Amino acid sequence: MRFDGTAGTENTMSETASKDPLVLFMPSGKRGRFPIGTPVLEAARKLGVYVESVCGGRATCGRCQIEVQEGNFAKHKIVSSLEHISEKGPKEERYEKVRGLPEGRRLSCSALILGDLVVDVPQDTVINAQVVRKAATDRVIERNAAVQLCYVEVDEPDMHKPLGDLDRLKAMLEKDWGWKDLLIAPHLIPQAQSILRKGNWGVTAAIHRDMDSSRPFIVGLWPGLKNEAYGIACDIGSTTIAMHLVSLLSGRIVGSSGTSNPQIRFGEDLMSRVSYVMMNPDGREAMTKAVREAVNGLIGKVCGEGEVDRHDILDMVFVANPIMHHLFLGIDPTELGQAPFALAVSGALQYWAHELDIEVNRGARLYTLPCIAGHVGADAAGATLAEGPYRQDRMMLLVDVGTNAEIVLGNRNRIVAASSPTGPAFEGAEISSGQRAAPGAIERVRIDPVTLEPRFRVIGVEKWSDEEGFAEQAASVGVTGICGSAIIEVVAEMYLAGIISEDGVVDGSMAEKSPRILQTGRTYSYLLHDGEPRITVTQNDIRAIQLAKSALYAGIKLLMEKQGVEHVDTIRFAGAFGSFIDPKYAMVLGLIPDCNLDEVKAVGNAAGTGALMALLNRDHRREIESTVARIEKIETALEPHFQQLFVNAMAMPNKVDAFPELAKVVALPERKVLSDDGGGEGGGRRRRRSRE
Repeated sequence: MRFDGTAGTENTMSETASKDPLVLFMPSGKRGRFPIGTPVLEAARKLGVYVESVCGGRATCGRCQIEVQEGNFAKHKIVSSLEHISEKGPKEERYEKVRGLPEGRRLSCSALILGDLVVDVPQDTVINAQVVRKAATDRVIERNAAVQLCYVEVDEPDMHKPLGDLDRLKAMLEKDWGWKDLLIAPHLIPQAQSILRKGNWGVTAAIHRDMDSSRPFIVGLWPGLKNEAYGIACDIGSTTIAMHLVSLLSGRIVGSSGTSNPQIRFGEDLMSRVSYVMMNPDGREAMTKAVREAVNGLIGKVCGEGEVDRHDILDMVFVANPIMHHLFLGIDPTELGQAPFALAVSGALQYWAHELDIEVNRGARLYTLPCIAGHVGADAAGATLAEGPYRQDRMMLLVDVGTNAEIVLGNRNRIVAASSPTGPAFEGAEISSGQRAAPGAIERVRIDPVTLEPRFRVIGVEKWSDEEGFAEQAASVGVTGICGSAIIEVVAEMYLAGIISEDGVVDGSMAEKSPRILQTGRTYSYLLHDGEPRITVTQNDIRAIQLAKSALYAGIKLLMEKQGVEHVDTIRFAGAFGSFIDPKYAMVLGLIPDCNLDEVKAVGNAAGTGALMALLNRDHRREIESTVARIEKIETALEPHFQQLFVNAMAMPNKVDAFPELAKVVALPERKVLSDDGGGEGGGRRRRRSRE
């Protein structure tokens, strides 16, 4: 922002002539007065403006770049000029000559305040970027990482001052950077002398301090100036492990990857994995080893993508559901498989990464977010941190749909949370033609309400099945099955087309209208794809989806009752699966309560975003720790009303709840109830009743 002109200049100058110069930092808007000769970097630090610096003001790292804006900023009563900042000194000129400075940029550690200034901290370079990208959105995360790099020049040994090399290092870190009462990672003690001499007494120390009340640790030490450090943000899901490699100095994501959780071979869902631990003496150790090996493999993958040495990773943040949390940490999850579903530990935890066999820098620290309850884990805490229902007045519903759905509902006044055992149906398991989302899986479905003919899209193919050229494009991947997002859509479309009743029964009388209605014993099914393989939606498939969606909806309604509300203002779908759910079809199915569809959004891996926030700013760790402490945990299994809510939710969208917002955009069919065999006498005789 720049304003030119001279109006008000004399008044502004006369007002400030007898005062210390006023400095305004943009885009933060923080401002303050400082004596002439104060380095701009020092002013930024005193105001809490994040300007990175590693070299301690020696003008060698180049991370503290700023720009001075010229003009009369009448709104702020500041006249800013290049004459109000010192000229480039020898150190800054040397840096510019060796490494170069963009036009108009200055090093704030060398530039001194001589008068009123408007200082811009650039956001458009890697060095100063604060934008952390995630799927479909940009999120600004103010950086206050637990790790800081500090370059110091240590006094050489002196026979007349017999102070140890490490003690002189600590003394210099206190003098130059203000670090007091420093501890040092034990593995560095035998290495310190050789590192100091290799660097000719100039070294970079990595200092880790999470809480202000805790003693800081020297966790890394390198000869000379080290100009970069990295962190890992990781979400361990029951199906997928997702990871980001991030620069701790710039906030830039330099690598992202994911992999299937290898524990699937021990059990498809969480409870089956707990059962495996209970039935096999070495079950816990085997699953712990499997997930840690997968994490190490992912670290290698993201480091390869970002061309980063894995030993430059100094901090890590992990989120996971309670059972994955326990297994990753090497804790027996057996108690989570039975009432009262007791966590071994619910609070946030700190480890040395090597204690968990994670192959990164020996001094790297590892932090896990707190768990909310026995089946509402650190991943739900991460999603809560990312989406922040507790930061707003509106009633927000946050849902992570998976084998165990986690639900958070609330606003700044009160937050409640619960889990619902939806099972693996939404991920393709328990569905006759179901599969995980992969090339060849049907992901979108539409059914013509008149002809009952379907059309669909397949992962890896751009065209719809009724478009010219589809067969040629699909030849390479095939049409192999149906994944979770399409399962929701096909059942909802079958309901909208009248193929199934509100109670989920396939109408056998529709066989007279379309050959796609097939009789299979006493029930009927719908032929979605007549190819190889043949893909049908059976009565059992629909029942599996009804059971899954009813468990989720009943859990949501229970939380709404606890909050005393009949509707929610906004809904957020979290998780990888949630990103692909069409809100309209989720509502038609009765997966979520009625809401303005414009207020229903997918937020991707919100748990991973929460891990990123905690990695880049330790204040977010304290924020979510205090928030989790006040979240009210509701155990659905102990609520007597849950069963009735579940029964009501078996209908589409729901047996008793109205959906007026949905009805504005979707023509819901007249309610009809069929017998379990899809028709009874006459092959589809139906009873009709008016909409409640």
